[in-house]
Amino acid sequence: MPSIVLVAPGPLEVRTGGYIYDCRLVEGLRRQGWLVNVLELDASFPYPTPAALQHADRALAAIRPGSVAIVDSLALGAMPELITREASRLRLVALVHLPLAAAIGLDAETVARFEDGERRALRAVVLVVVTGRAALPLIATYGVAPSRVVVVEPGTDRAPLASGSCNAGPDVVAGVDRTRSLELLTVATLNPGKGHEMLLTALAAVRDVAWRLTCAGSLTRDAATVLRVRAAVETLGLGDRVSFTGDLDRHALAACYDRADLFVLATQQETYGMAVAEALAHGLPVVSTMTGAIPELVGEDAGLVLPVGDAPALANALARVLRDDDLRVRLADGARRRRDQLPTWDETATRMAAALSPFCGSNAYE
Repeated sequence: MPSIVLVAPGPLEVRTGGYIYDCRLVEGLRRQGWLVNVLELDASFPYPTPAALQHADRALAAIRPGSVAIVDSLALGAMPELITREASRLRLVALVHLPLAAAIGLDAETVARFEDGERRALRAVVLVVVTGRAALPLIATYGVAPSRVVVVEPGTDRAPLASGSCNAGPDVVAGVDRTRSLELLTVATLNPGKGHEMLLTALAAVRDVAWRLTCAGSLTRDAATVLRVRAAVETLGLGDRVSFTGDLDRHALAACYDRADLFVLATQQETYGMAVAEALAHGLPVVSTMTGAIPELVGEDAGLVLPVGDAPALANALARVLRDDDLRVRLADGARRRRDQLPTWDETATRMAAALSPFCGSNAYE
């Protein structure tokens, strides 16, 4: 039985794309007969406290020599000394969702520290797994040979088609009498890279259409961004149109997708775009940005995709889709055609198993 250890900071139940990927990977490999042990480090990574590094030191040292250990990128580059040391006795694999140094909103000193740590850590591992092709040029800047890098993209659950807001009763919003309120959904942690403020500004220009926006995603991981976004809601006079749910479990998030008519995401950087794929799995048309795999996922018929950071283009795209019922119907039809083309999580696990198998012998976890 192939055996590996997945090393990740904090519990895998955290509802961000990277943690969801890790959790579903563990589930998928176990279904295929792999023995997967999960080693949870302190949640303070990628800014580990001294106590967190001490715990990581002891935890890594407890893994039996020769074992394959997959280290999540949130931890990898933040403990290069430990990674370099353990590389002499473990077969370490880097699982990179996004390099730490590539995150939006970091100061120059932090970027430099992360770049140094990631360069040293990536030099020590036997394999680098990236979760989207957009990460390949970022990894290349660290001098990692292409032969040591493999792409294993996320899967998507098969999902029922969204019911949408077609059963909503009459309402009046901003002086507009209508019989249907369009339900918009965005799914993203509130942080500097997800574009919530630009999205709100663009939507504020379409007041003649009755719409409501649900923002699903963590409200605790970046307090400064949360304050700015909430202030923007008030400044733009959108308090009666925008709601924030915080983190949601699978069932609650599925209910949000089911109620939605349109998925919107103004993100500045993705390596894949799991939330967009999930929206397509529910047959939802998409308005989003050209980053990660989003252009390939949406294609030409399932939504409108625009350049990152182009506020006028975003405003124009939203206005078109919100004001044109026929356009939304055509894009929804395109999304429904694409939903069956999305890879599954079992396919993700199969690709990961193929990438890891050359390094897996008889190993265990003590």
